[in-house]
Amino acid sequence: MDDTAQVAATATSSSPFSPLAEPLFRSLWVAAVISYTGSWMQNIATGWLMTSLTRSPMWVSLVQVALSLPVLLIALPAGALADMVDRRKFLLFTQSSMVAAALILGILTFTSTCTPALLLFFTFLLGAGAFMNEPAWQALTPDLVPVSKLGSAVALNSAGFNIARAVGPALGGLVIATAGSGTAFLLNAVSFFGVILFLYRWKPAERPAGQVTTTFSGALIVGLRYIRQERRITSVLIRTALFSLFASAFWALLPLIASRFGASGYGAMLAFFGLGALVGAALLARARRRFSFDAVAVTATVIFALALFGLVRTSSLTSSSIFAAAAGLAWISILATLNLVAQIVCPSWIRARVISMYVLVLQGGLAVGSFFWGVMASRSSVRLTLTAAAAALICGLAVAPWCRLQAEIH
Repeated sequence: MDDTAQVAATATSSSPFSPLAEPLFRSLWVAAVISYTGSWMQNIATGWLMTSLTRSPMWVSLVQVALSLPVLLIALPAGALADMVDRRKFLLFTQSSMVAAALILGILTFTSTCTPALLLFFTFLLGAGAFMNEPAWQALTPDLVPVSKLGSAVALNSAGFNIARAVGPALGGLVIATAGSGTAFLLNAVSFFGVILFLYRWKPAERPAGQVTTTFSGALIVGLRYIRQERRITSVLIRTALFSLFASAFWALLPLIASRFGASGYGAMLAFFGLGALVGAALLARARRRFSFDAVAVTATVIFALALFGLVRTSSLTSSSIFAAAAGLAWISILATLNLVAQIVCPSWIRARVISMYVLVLQGGLAVGSFFWGVMASRSSVRLTLTAAAAALICGLAVAPWCRLQAEIH
């Protein structure tokens, strides 16, 4: 099937939840949501434990650095490796390494031998494992569902992550309050076993011969050359960079926005964001049947900008939660669309390298943008900063005519 046919087939998926009828996808999706929930519990517990070990702002801020730094060091090599080796075995290795890191950290915490330096070290290892895992993980999706269901599968993957984003911190806070951070670390270690069991039992089809680069440097060079030459992949990366840089203001400043409502209000806003993401996943397949990828991306960007604008102009938790839900709907709509285009444009033998560049641009944009918007908010105000971010999102749409996501069908 050529690329145009793939796009058409993907756009006509019968139902947003149809991929869950595929036993392999359903099993992995459930296991992944559990694993993501454990990872969010881990993140909350790590921050809480660091504040109990030291009150130094430097050490506390280094937790986020340890979580995000691996993407800059590992994303591209991870994509090359995932295209060179057996992806199933590669994922088994990365998942097992994260189990080991979470387990050791839990034991160190229970024995009161964990120091700030050790906490950062194992947090870095977990972040490295996650980013090593991501390109191969996303590249598996087309192997688990028919092409006609790929769009819905990508949206469901994003929805699962955002469901965990809403549930994980709440569960993590409850576990920390009742049993301590060490228990949260051990539960995270256990959460990986569903994915490991799936990978152990799954027997993927053999990859086509003659399409795997045998040298690591060669794989990187081929991947970068392909990305440069494929116009729509370049468009995906540019659109991803612009959106992540400006939309990162939401994540950077959400705790400050929600602080007036207390911890429960913050949790409610996260939960509504996750709910909006789930609704977005359900609506996305229908939207793709009627509109192009470009129209979906532009509409979602406008909705996200309006959500940012509204969040700092309301004083009630109810309306703030509604804006958070709108942000969740828009977030999954644009990122699932960008991810889908990246997956359907490239062939299987190079898919992980393309995904790794997408992950690098997305996470790098979120990290750089969060720092920028945080500095701006500290020197001005949260209201002015989110207004500026919303305006920047709208202005960023000016590149859309030159960075099209949909191939013209003649």
